[in-house]
Amino acid sequence: MNLSLISRRHWLSRASLGFGTVGLAGLCAQLQAAEGPTGQRLLQPHLVPRAKRVILLFMNGGPSHVDTFDPKPALAKHEGQKPSEQATRRAKAGYVPSPFRFRPSGESGVVMSELFPQLSKCADDLCVIRSMHTDVPNHEPGLIIMHSGVQQPTRPSIGSWVTYGLGTENQNLPGYVVLGPRRPVVGPHLWSNSFLPGAYQGMAVNTQDMAVDKLVTNLKHPSLERSQQRRQLDLLAGLNRLHAEQRQQDAGLEAQIQAMETAFSMQLEASEAFDIGQESPATRELYGDSLFGRQCLLARRLSERGVRFVTSYYLTPGGNQPWDTHSSNDDQHRKLCADSDRATAALLTDLKQRGLLEDTLVIWTGEFGRTPYAQPNDKGKHGRDHHHSAFTTVLAGGGVRGGLMYGASDELGMFAVENRVHVHDLHATVLHLLGLDHEQLTYRYSGRDFRLTDVHGQVVEGILA
Repeated sequence: MNLSLISRRHWLSRASLGFGTVGLAGLCAQLQAAEGPTGQRLLQPHLVPRAKRVILLFMNGGPSHVDTFDPKPALAKHEGQKPSEQATRRAKAGYVPSPFRFRPSGESGVVMSELFPQLSKCADDLCVIRSMHTDVPNHEPGLIIMHSGVQQPTRPSIGSWVTYGLGTENQNLPGYVVLGPRRPVVGPHLWSNSFLPGAYQGMAVNTQDMAVDKLVTNLKHPSLERSQQRRQLDLLAGLNRLHAEQRQQDAGLEAQIQAMETAFSMQLEASEAFDIGQESPATRELYGDSLFGRQCLLARRLSERGVRFVTSYYLTPGGNQPWDTHSSNDDQHRKLCADSDRATAALLTDLKQRGLLEDTLVIWTGEFGRTPYAQPNDKGKHGRDHHHSAFTTVLAGGGVRGGLMYGASDELGMFAVENRVHVHDLHATVLHLLGLDHEQLTYRYSGRDFRLTDVHGQVVEGILA
């Protein structure tokens, strides 16, 4: 259609339809989020959900499982001995025991390192999976696997799958928010929607400066009133709908229209939702004034306001991966655990006090663990290398059994050997807890049906409450 030949009366009659459909954009996104494997609309989850939302606390770089949640006293017996070549070809030094004491905590007796004095008070809410394993011991593919289930940056992230399957509970905020200073290794691929509709892309928030206008830029229009912006957006919507007639089923155009609507709607709630300054001094003190502590507090505020999936990355202010302790492993873990311990425990305590932990799934994990053997250092302060064949992931709330130590690695922490849990199994279980069947949550693209777990994954029944 040639817009230059449309009369004013004709344009208004056509555009008025566009004005009406603007209000339907959020509803359409919700309906599309519930689309099933054959295109039918699933307005209810596949299963009875035990969780409504997820907070993923991601320890970038990979915490050492043998120094945190998986004690290995046998390392002292074998100290200095190198692993067999069949076990690993990466070892350049021998086994080294953890210098940290482990003790049982809570009524359940969950065992964890002395590095977590605050989290130990939440022991009866924790489900500690000691038998995690993944495919590769390298950061980039390891990060992508943990977020999307494959090594290549070609698939949607778990947060995108979740919001595609369930939508958002708050039309004035994004369904998927990512918190962290700058961009981590691999960056946007970790929260990419890939071939899913653009509405399910994670919204990345730079937490370097927690001022609301820094967290969410351009939140307020510099000159127009809200009513003027509404008229402007309605005009654009009308033009876009006319344009859409020439571009049938254009996902990119629909995503752009939806993005503008979400941005406009955020002006109503974002100023309040992202402002942790509205919390009481006691609450802010509970979380601590560290970067990660502030992110955890913001994650709670967003989750209780209907954001479906929040990821909080533990990164340095420069965006580096602090848990990648190739040197000074012991000293680094003392500092890192002290910060993570306080913020994580505060989040669990805060959620529980507000009655939110029961239906909020909290996940504490890295992309892999660290070697039970030493990585030599010129200054004599050994590190630990990447380790993918055994590591630990901690869950809480959202329908998992609290006070549980699930699975096991071997006596030296080299391999997951009992009730082994692959990343695909973890993904399947997270979806299950949210009421989604990982085999039914699919999206047809390029001639085949894709899913988060591909052709893999089993729900870990043993951790379900």
